[in-house]
Amino acid sequence: MENGSLRKYIYLSIAAAVVTISLKLGAYFLTGSVGLLSDGLESCVNLVAATFALFMLHLAEKPPDARHQFGHSKAEYFSSAIEGGLIVLAAASIIWSAVPRIIDPRPLENVGAGLLIAVGASLINLAVSLVLVKNGRKHKSITLEADGKHLMTDVWTSAGVLAGIAMVKLTGWLILDGVVAVLVAVNIILTGYQLMRRSALGLLDSALPPEEEEMIAQTIGKYAGQYIGYKSLMTRQAGRRRFISVKLLMPGGMNISQGHILSEQIERDLLMLFPGSQTTVVTHFEPAEESESTPANPAMNK
Repeated sequence: MENGSLRKYIYLSIAAAVVTISLKLGAYFLTGSVGLLSDGLESCVNLVAATFALFMLHLAEKPPDARHQFGHSKAEYFSSAIEGGLIVLAAASIIWSAVPRIIDPRPLENVGAGLLIAVGASLINLAVSLVLVKNGRKHKSITLEADGKHLMTDVWTSAGVLAGIAMVKLTGWLILDGVVAVLVAVNIILTGYQLMRRSALGLLDSALPPEEEEMIAQTIGKYAGQYIGYKSLMTRQAGRRRFISVKLLMPGGMNISQGHILSEQIERDLLMLFPGSQTTVVTHFEPAEESESTPANPAMNK
């Protein structure tokens, strides 16, 4: 994968943020709706977040160097954490803007035109969000996925704001404009929390998903007829990069050359499980007879 292939999606996010900011603020000036103002403020946060994500994605894609021999993949978790924090900040700004309108409701103007503009902005965010989340999951990029989820919170915010404006129009209850804005803000705080939690787990070197570890175990288990077993299978993930470490337990009569050839074949097979990804596999072989925890069943990893 070329370095710039993922950054193009962030450029798409930045362009969407610029367009939606203009549309939403225009809708606010038409209607005077604090909900639309809050929605526009969140899009400003989207722009800042996308710009930061672009920088961190560029850093994450830098190749390993003398000071960072395992690469810079964890930079993506910092980006995701910042995105989560900005989502919470956006929610706080929405509440800050909405509470005064609950206390002192004001009539809305040009509701039809404002709604039309806001709907157009929401559709743009929805389309870009789906693209980012899909490609973030496809390429194991938490930065893209986080930016996509951030945009999706913007879509939900817009939906709530539009619902509030519609209810104001139907019922005449001006207070609903602010109330709905606060309810939407509380809802999107959850998304921010989830992103920050996932980033923390990534920085703490969480293991690969259980289904991927099972694939690894099955691949090594295919060699049960040539060696005794394995132990100490350890995995972790940093952004799009996977790390796999395992000790291979081989017959004591096998010479170093045979053990080396077999371990290299196992490493190649493990790499083939994740084609096109950045995966590092480290194996260490030792005599099974001298292992204190030789498994009776080769399919066991402990």
